Amino acid sequence: MKQKFFLLLLLPLALLIACNATPTTVEVTRLVTEQVEVPVEVTRIVTETNTVELPVEVEVTRLVEVMVTPTEAAEAVEETAVEATAVPPTPTPENATYTVQSGDNISFIAAKTGVPAADILAANGLTTSSFLDIGQELIIPGWNGEIVAVIPQPANPEAPAAPSGNETAALTPVGPNLLPNPSFEEDWYFFQGVSEWQIPNGWLLAVDEGQNTLEGGSGGTFLRPEIRVVPSTDIPPSERASFIFDGQKTIKAFKGGAPTNFAIFTDVTLPPGQYRLSINFFPDIIGMYDGGNKVWSTLALSSEARVIVNDGGTGWVSPQPGTRATLTYDFTVEATGQVRVGAAFRSRHVNNNNGWFLDAWSLQALGNP
Repeated sequence: MKQKFFLLLLLPLALLIACNATPTTVEVTRLVTEQVEVPVEVTRIVTETNTVELPVEVEVTRLVEVMVTPTEAAEAVEETAVEATAVPPTPTPENATYTVQSGDNISFIAAKTGVPAADILAANGLTTSSFLDIGQELIIPGWNGEIVAVIPQPANPEAPAAPSGNETAALTPVGPNLLPNPSFEEDWYFFQGVSEWQIPNGWLLAVDEGQNTLEGGSGGTFLRPEIRVVPSTDIPPSERASFIFDGQKTIKAFKGGAPTNFAIFTDVTLPPGQYRLSINFFPDIIGMYDGGNKVWSTLALSSEARVIVNDGGTGWVSPQPGTRATLTYDFTVEATGQVRVGAAFRSRHVNNNNGWFLDAWSLQALGNP
């Protein structure tokens, strides 16, 4: 205890002595950690892609997908040309051209190709009044080049053709009439939607609306006739016996002041055999009127008619205007098939009226009675 007390007395004494000693300079270094805001200029590197459009002609050949080995692939890296693929052309709807032939018109061509006349006119920038030239090329839209119907013109237009096949004079018609709606007593329709053409059900029409180039004709243009299926009540009683051959209806085709050329026909399927086609008609070809009375045309070839059987039939004959007429044609069918039968009529001169009455047609097999 005494010792601790003694130490306590010595401590102040030591401090007093130290204060009286020579001052000593002590350098103290203080380490300070502190965040200081320092302005720093930074340069930013930006990668930017600029696209420049340059006109470049590229020739593309065929792109071929090929399986290659690693070695072949390494060699292919050095190639700079890329072979491109040949893509087969997309098939387009078939179009074909038709060369206009002698006697052709838009209606005939439409029947031959099976393409509507309106489509042919539109594809070629034509109208119903446009002239067609022999040798002219026409675009037929959607046509594959196949002739689906034949509107025949005989090689010798002035002389009747002899019957084809075996001699049939000794044979007589037997069995039913094989024509559809043969006396035109059934209903009718507007052919190709033309309001001027009332055609009996089961029958077709072809009309020449081209230039009249017939030698011996009066030139000009063939104009479409107006065609009607008329009942007997629309015919003057004095003329009914001339115009109606059977039943109560007849076909009336007429055009005043212009030449006409048309055909009415149908397609029937016939087995092998011999047949006779008979066409009854009345050429109402009027040159002038005298006090309301008809004066029949006296011009040569003013009325002409012929029978059509496929690409044959009779040649053109010249029946007397104002008189009933009948054309018959015998033919042979060698194998079962479709046969086109009908008749064509034309008036190559300009008359007061180029008219025709058609009625009671028949197609019968020929055999021994």
